Amino acid sequence: MKRTPGEWNLPPGLPRALPFYAMKPWVKLGEPIRLFEYLHRTYGSIAHYRFMGTPIIFVNDPELIREILVTQASAFVKERTVRRMKILLGEGLITSDDPIHIRQRRIVAPAFHRQRIAAYADEIVASAHRHAASWKQGEAIDISAAMMSLSLEIVARTLFDTEVSKDILAINDEVNTIMDLYNFLIAFPRMERVLHLPIPGVMKFRRSRARLDKVVNRLIGEHRETNMDKGDLLSMLIRSRDEQAETGTSIVMSDEQVRDEALTIFLAGYETTANALAWTWYLLSQNPEAEATLFQEIDEVLGTGENGRLPTLVDYPALRYTEQVFAESMRIYPPAWAMGRMSTQPITLGPYRIPPGAHFFMSQYMISRTPEYYPDPLRFDPDRFTPEAKAARPRFAYFPFGAGSRQCIGESFAWMEGVLAIATIAQRWRMQYLGSTPPVPQAKITLRPRDPVMMKLIER
Repeated sequence: MKRTPGEWNLPPGLPRALPFYAMKPWVKLGEPIRLFEYLHRTYGSIAHYRFMGTPIIFVNDPELIREILVTQASAFVKERTVRRMKILLGEGLITSDDPIHIRQRRIVAPAFHRQRIAAYADEIVASAHRHAASWKQGEAIDISAAMMSLSLEIVARTLFDTEVSKDILAINDEVNTIMDLYNFLIAFPRMERVLHLPIPGVMKFRRSRARLDKVVNRLIGEHRETNMDKGDLLSMLIRSRDEQAETGTSIVMSDEQVRDEALTIFLAGYETTANALAWTWYLLSQNPEAEATLFQEIDEVLGTGENGRLPTLVDYPALRYTEQVFAESMRIYPPAWAMGRMSTQPITLGPYRIPPGAHFFMSQYMISRTPEYYPDPLRFDPDRFTPEAKAARPRFAYFPFGAGSRQCIGESFAWMEGVLAIATIAQRWRMQYLGSTPPVPQAKITLRPRDPVMMKLIER
């Protein structure tokens, strides 16, 4: 769109393009949170900078976030870094834009109906119990790796109806290889146009994607051959239909579309939950009062000693404090730490007029550490998530699963998985952090601990 003088009114921000500040401590490749913190500290709740001529708007105000994600959502599409992930995830729910996204969400929705995911509660508890039973008193474990292993088992059972077989390990290995290439894939200009060239990083990505597709496509083929609903999410994806009332026809997903959604669910539901649980155990180890309250609730709901039993879905509503613990953990260390949009038309945010083609970033990590909404924000306090405390805050001061029409379709599954896994493990174990300094969060696709998080296991 041609610009006329004075047409745009951008928020305050960096007077020069971002590369000019390359030597500043708040500009470091792979650590965007540093830049967000500087912008918020220096310019307030909305700020801008420019990169390669594109205005980039950082927003840390709940009402303005609502404008972007809900009120004016039709004026935005996914921004470049997310769209770049189409080279892995294709047109899955994370990467697709409307109208494809609307259609796919309708088709996929039955796989996440409450009754459907309720059937997975026993799988979650059984997996958590098996892992907890394999640990030994006084043993030191990397809780981050342990929660990755648990989450992988859960996604294998619920998505593919299988154990952690060679196929599942192969999927995990190839996804991890590609995620290690994430910064390279995002930073490389016009990556989509050079995927056929013999560039080392590109060749590594290409090999991993080919191996990944081979395994996933074979699993899809085996599910189609049986023509049975095995109760797993992959069966549901294959059998789901989008009924077209105006034509009297129904649309099913092709193998390629099933592949895209299966990989999207694998990525979104595996690493995010694992990291959320790992941060939860660390935070509990540092906050004995909250830990004691958690143990008290679990003992009251599930019993102790010979009268103790494993949790079931029926117990979920009674585990209110356990859910508050999980929510507070995701406030301090949100697995999905930022999200972005690109404007497709002129945008008005408060007094500002922003052109089409601008990129907008909102950070769950930043908003949930803002003292205006969370006094003493680094203090771990699950009572921030009582119904009364939540009602007193702006809605978009907490959005760990996104919001609006693109809110994570698996949110209810994630809450159930987190709460039941915590209750199952905390029945038997408490944990002592063995590090001398707090774990360092690393902002990649998800917010993961940079180094192993070593915990000593202590039987309750």
